Amino acid sequence: MPGVATDISHINTNSSVEFYVGQSQLSNALRGINIVVISAGVARKPGMTRNDLFSINASIVRELIEAVADTCPKALIAIVTNPLNSTVPIAAHVLKSKNCYNPKRLFGITTLDSIRASRFVRDTHGIDAMELHVPVVGGHSGNTIVPLLSMATPQVKLSQKEMEDLVQRIQYGGDEVVKAKDGEGSATLSMAYAGARFTSSLVRAVGGAQVMESAFVPLAADSQGAHQIRRLGANSLDFFAVPIELGKTGTLRIVPLDAEPNMLELKAIDIAARTLKDNIAQGIKYMDSNQPLH
Repeated sequence: MPGVATDISHINTNSSVEFYVGQSQLSNALRGINIVVISAGVARKPGMTRNDLFSINASIVRELIEAVADTCPKALIAIVTNPLNSTVPIAAHVLKSKNCYNPKRLFGITTLDSIRASRFVRDTHGIDAMELHVPVVGGHSGNTIVPLLSMATPQVKLSQKEMEDLVQRIQYGGDEVVKAKDGEGSATLSMAYAGARFTSSLVRAVGGAQVMESAFVPLAADSQGAHQIRRLGANSLDFFAVPIELGKTGTLRIVPLDAEPNMLELKAIDIAARTLKDNIAQGIKYMDSNQPLH
C-alpha cells in the first residue's frame, strides 16, 4: 500500500495522496471525506455463484458503510463491490439504522454497462464510441442489465438479431473477460476506468457542475422522476439503474427517457425487475438477520 500511494502521488494533479491500512485506521481514512468509493471485496472467479460472492462481500460492505455512517455521514457514497444489486440495499439499510440515510447520496456504479454498450455497438457499426450514448437501466448483473439500444444517440439502425446479440454481449461482458483471463481474474481495468469516470463526475458535481450519469440508485432519490421507470416495469422496486443528473447534494433528479422502449426492451425490463426483486430482498434479508457490528 505505501508503494501504491507513492506511485500515485507522482501524478501531476493538484491533490494530496495519503494511505491508511487496517481496521484501526479506517476512521482516520474517512474523517472529513466528501466522497467515498467502495471497491473492497473479492472479484468473481470461474465457478463462483452469485451467492458465493454475496456471502463474502456483504459483510465487507456492511462494515465499511457503518464506518462511513459514524465518521462522514453526509458523504456521497459510490459502491463498486458486487453483487451490486444486493450491496447497495445493504448500504441503505445500514444508513437507515444509523439515522443518516439520504437516498440522494447513495449510488451503485453501473458505468461499465454503459461503456460496454457504446464500445460493442462501435465494434459492429463503426460509430465513434466516445460520441455514442446508450441508456442502460435495470441492475448490474446478467439479465438485470437492460441496454436501451433503440434510444442510442446518435441513432443506430439495428436488426432484431443484431439487437439481441448486442444485448446478450453487454449483459454477459464480464463472463467474456473471465474466460479470456483463463480464470485468473475478472474485469479490473475496464471497471477501474468506469469507476474513475463516475467518481470524476461526482467530483465535478460537488464542485458545482451538473453532470449526467447512470447509476443503480434508490428511486426515492427522486420519487416524481421515478414515475416513468416504474410505469415501464420497475413497479414498486426501491432500487433501479436509471439516468440521473448529479449536483452538489448528489442526485438532483432522475432524467426521463427520451422515448418509449421497444417491445424487446420492455420485456427485458420486466425480466430484470423480477430478478432485481430477489436480489434486493437478499440484501435486506441479510441485514435483518445480522445485527450491526458497532
